[in-house]
Amino acid sequence: MVTPDSIQKGIAAGLDCVHVEVDGDGQHFQATVVSAAFTGRTRIQRHQLVYAALGDRMREEIHALSMRTLTPEEWRPA
Repeated sequence: MVTPDSIQKGIAAGLDCVHVEVDGDGQHFQATVVSAAFTGRTRIQRHQLVYAALGDRMREEIHALSMRTLTPEEWRPA
């Protein structure tokens, strides 16, 4: 079963992140991912990095993932 925690761990394992937070209800998930790897990249390229970190899980297990992808400079923790 896909959980927010399992998605969060998958992203963190595949991408050097300053912060990763994932919420969701088991079907739809929302992620905030902060990584220096996003610097100088478009939003599409940033999402592709997250998809690559999750690998086959994006096609096979995770069907709806919306993302906020930020550089450390863009991120302002609450």
